[in-house]
Amino acid sequence: MPRLAVARFSHEGNSFSPVLTDAAAFRRDEWYIGQEAGAVYRGTATEGGGAVAFLDAHPDWAGTFLRMAGSTPAGPVTRDAFEAIADEIAQGCRDTPADAFYLSLHGAMVVEGMDLADYEIIRRVRVAIGPERLLGVSFDLHANLDPRVASLVDFAAGYKEHPHIDQKETALRVLEALRRTLRGEIRPVGHIAKLDAILPSINMRTAEGPMAELEAFARGLEFDPRILDASVYGGFSYGDSAAAGAGAMVFADGDAALARGAAEAVVAEMRERLHRFYIALPSAAEGIAQALAAPERPVAVIDAGDNPLSGGIADTPEMLRALLAAAPEVPVIFAFFVDPGLVARCREAGIGGTVEATLGGRLTPDFGPPVPVRAKVARLTDGRYVNLGPLMRGLPMDLGPTAVIEAGQVSIVVTSICGSAHDPGFYALHGLDVTRAAILCVKAKNHFRAAFGGTFKQLIDIDAPGPAALDIAQFPFRLAPRELYPLRGPG
Repeated sequence: MPRLAVARFSHEGNSFSPVLTDAAAFRRDEWYIGQEAGAVYRGTATEGGGAVAFLDAHPDWAGTFLRMAGSTPAGPVTRDAFEAIADEIAQGCRDTPADAFYLSLHGAMVVEGMDLADYEIIRRVRVAIGPERLLGVSFDLHANLDPRVASLVDFAAGYKEHPHIDQKETALRVLEALRRTLRGEIRPVGHIAKLDAILPSINMRTAEGPMAELEAFARGLEFDPRILDASVYGGFSYGDSAAAGAGAMVFADGDAALARGAAEAVVAEMRERLHRFYIALPSAAEGIAQALAAPERPVAVIDAGDNPLSGGIADTPEMLRALLAAAPEVPVIFAFFVDPGLVARCREAGIGGTVEATLGGRLTPDFGPPVPVRAKVARLTDGRYVNLGPLMRGLPMDLGPTAVIEAGQVSIVVTSICGSAHDPGFYALHGLDVTRAAILCVKAKNHFRAAFGGTFKQLIDIDAPGPAALDIAQFPFRLAPRELYPLRGPG
């Protein structure tokens, strides 16, 4: 009976966020092992869900879930947390008599005092299992991949969709390749090629635009039966690493030259479209004005610069400042701020009570001063819900205690833990119906569109100061090669 071991250590690290990611963040967000892991992931649209589905579809395989750890994107992972989790996974691999090992990684992890963390995880697992046993890895579309990864794994693949609604399918693709390799049906060899540029993710959706064209080109390569997988990687814009920047990874059946040529062909197509990725966006004030003037509603104003799924901190004040300055006379939902102290004060005041507070600028003054508000407490929750939309559907979430406060026509969600406001479950938890508000102001980016793209009459992306703001070159990169565009400037 073939044996499979599954592990996960996934985190997208924003090098410019002031919020470190410690072990407690993983334990709070996604921290499972053994039978509990299988039970939690069963039926979910996640890579863990893909592993469960693979084992269900192949009852002749035995499966073991090792440590499964993941956390919401934020600042660098602390070195202690990295070492503890990486050591647990490597030891689990060393102790598990499996024929094939599957790792669910992000590919843009950033760790204090260490570069190329995902490569290091893979290297440690390879040392633990030895050269003979199979190793497959899945990556996020925004991975910053070190080209050496291709020589350490037997097969790897990345998400093809942004928003990332194909996480389960990506896991199944990797696991099926491992199954075929173990049976001797294929002999995968891979190559990673890199683009000399860091791309902004705001214009990286796969439904339209340059990324859609690149994904179509990669799918065309796969019509050649010798090409086992062609994955396009837009890279993570805010991960300062020697492996920063976009690229492509291709696995071919026993033909290293074919894999290399195909990966380089994808990168050549990417280079042809390079400047189409860089776009301009309205300011917060301009975006709010557009929303208030929109002839049809509801309208969503999306602040990508503080998107938690890009390492945002849900603490930048500019969008709220612009909104309150506009004095809206229509119902507006604002999602969201992280402020556990304010949530505690709201609980003390009780529903119907009044609080005076400042919002934003709590963690750092770098993105603007706080905004004063006087508001009524409208709702209190325990912060727990299950994702209902297509992105990570079925995965339980925990924001800690939360509150909804009302300042005039504006309902503001305040949480204790930084999560993400991309899922219908987030709004249902807070008793908010986005279709009944005229405007939703949300700290989000492209993933928001997976569940809500068809809900709003207009989606207005804005650029405001934050750890994931549009101008990549403004950030203090230290490790990324200076020859990468736009760090190198025009030309």
